[in-house]
Amino acid sequence: MRYLLNNSTDPYFNMALDEFCLENLVLDEPYFYLWRNRPSVIIGLNQNAYSEVNLGYLNANGITLARRVTGGGAVYHDLQNLNYTIVAPLPCHPERCPEPVEGRSEGSTPVPIVEALRQLGVPAELTGRNDIFVEGRKVSGYARRVSKRQEIIHGTLMYDVDLDTLTHVLDTPESKLNAKGIGSVKSRVANLKDYLPGFNSLDEVQAALQDILASGDYKMELTENQLAEIRRMADEKFSTWDFIYGRSRQADLFRSAKLPCGTVEAAISLDRGLITGISFSGDFLFDEPVEGLAAALVGCRFEHDALASVLGKTDVSRFFRDTNSSDVLDLILT
Repeated sequence: MRYLLNNSTDPYFNMALDEFCLENLVLDEPYFYLWRNRPSVIIGLNQNAYSEVNLGYLNANGITLARRVTGGGAVYHDLQNLNYTIVAPLPCHPERCPEPVEGRSEGSTPVPIVEALRQLGVPAELTGRNDIFVEGRKVSGYARRVSKRQEIIHGTLMYDVDLDTLTHVLDTPESKLNAKGIGSVKSRVANLKDYLPGFNSLDEVQAALQDILASGDYKMELTENQLAEIRRMADEKFSTWDFIYGRSRQADLFRSAKLPCGTVEAAISLDRGLITGISFSGDFLFDEPVEGLAAALVGCRFEHDALASVLGKTDVSRFFRDTNSSDVLDLILT
């Protein structure tokens, strides 16, 4: 396959590149690129950021949150995770399609990535809806989107990903991980490093996969105008609050903390990243009914600066005795 080289580790640029290629870089043959992201969580196009991701953990650890243009679930990336993107014209020929399709001949490659891993000695298998497993453990997930003229398949290949961080960033009170526990989650996923003893680094693995997938085909180049357009998309769409958080539909959150005024519990309703309702309860001491503060917070963006602005203009100690706005901000966000 023909290929692009993408050395960016900026998740916003990389998400923009995927959309640009899907919608604008149309060829008569499939092409691919391999890429990595700095530590980040990438959520599916239709996912709710507030219910799918441990945002407090992300913020405390400097992990980026981004939204992609395909469906599926939230995934954690770091620099020991290799991502792949394959773009193919429609209709997709059964022998060249980047995912299984009806009409593919028996014994042919299930997807190029699976065959490439097998050539490296990894007994990879497609399992379920959109996963790649090795010996019963997940090493990759992928997602697909179709435009009018072509389709895109992109996914992860965990080489030596920090599994502790992976489980923490996706572990929310509402998540499946919370009930199952970190230990059991780690037992169901695996790093490819365990199955590639002949390689010393992800750089070596990436180079080998690049050679297998390219199979002698030539490198494509993006023009300066195309790169400028991708950067514009990253700045004006993929890195914006409206795209990352504003697409989140209704969610209900519950917070609890012991503050100087006593124990305070907050029940928060969100829609598209805005607070649509909030109520406070607990054994806290107060001078004025807390409903006054709650009313002031309705309609506020559920993010640090917007909440800090509202709380900073309010004498919070009237509603929570001996408590300041920073205490309440921490309660609401974490």
